[in-house]
Amino acid sequence: MKHSLDRSHFYYAMSKDNGAALEVGLGDTVEIGTHDCFQGQITSEDAVLDSVDWDRINPATGPIYIEGIRRGDVLKVTIEDISLEERGVMLTGPGLGVMGDRMEGMEAKLFDVDAADGRVSFNGLELPLNPMIGVIGVAPEGAPVNNGTPDRHGGNMDSKKITTGADLYFPVFHDGALFGLGDVHAKMGDGEISVSGLEIGANITVTLDKAHNMATRHPVVIDADGIYMMVSHESLDMAVEESVRQMIALLHPHTDLSLSEITMLMSLVGETQVNQVVDPLKTARFFVPKPVLDHYKISFE
Repeated sequence: MKHSLDRSHFYYAMSKDNGAALEVGLGDTVEIGTHDCFQGQITSEDAVLDSVDWDRINPATGPIYIEGIRRGDVLKVTIEDISLEERGVMLTGPGLGVMGDRMEGMEAKLFDVDAADGRVSFNGLELPLNPMIGVIGVAPEGAPVNNGTPDRHGGNMDSKKITTGADLYFPVFHDGALFGLGDVHAKMGDGEISVSGLEIGANITVTLDKAHNMATRHPVVIDADGIYMMVSHESLDMAVEESVRQMIALLHPHTDLSLSEITMLMSLVGETQVNQVVDPLKTARFFVPKPVLDHYKISFE
């Protein structure tokens, strides 16, 4: 069944206490409208950025209650489509991102986004778009988590791998999952080092289902290239290390390898990668290419 949810239904923190804006069944598809991460507050490069309400950042549309999903399950989210609006924005300034200690003032930049051509101009430099979803996830196990922070429930992972065609898997902590998403970027590189990508409103179409062959404690992404384990931590070093451990824990039972052998294999073929380094928790991903999954006949369908 097909549903729609417009962006008037939004929240700033993922929480088990958020009332559902929509209820759907297993296998249903939902078209979800989203605000940009500033909720449309920046309309001009000349705007007084001190007036930005930082409590109105990263609104996620939802939450969506999925009938048939229970605590302890794993939610499968297939991203069917990301349709971008025509105008996007970036900003940076003091205290923001990697270079925030060297910035003297807030600065915003507006962009006309040519989604049909798949390109955007940065001062005359033509760049290809890579639309992706920054905030996506389910209600966390305990206290509410603001949408600027990632963790085991997903949240602000800011991964460019979360894009059209990808399947995401989230551990479910509460019945119905209470799924939501927002913070779409028309373009962003790994790290999101300025504290923003090219922030933009969008319509995203997803299919929501229960995973039957996946056991994970952290978000997982699978695309045509392979599988990614997403882990967030205050320390990027710790996020990297735990993403490796969690990937081995996920794949090892599906092979005939010893722990030493799969560790050696992961050292040969696995890749430590970075999602973002600017949120309260930094997010790393560990990648294993699809031919490895195919060789060991590992499938999470």
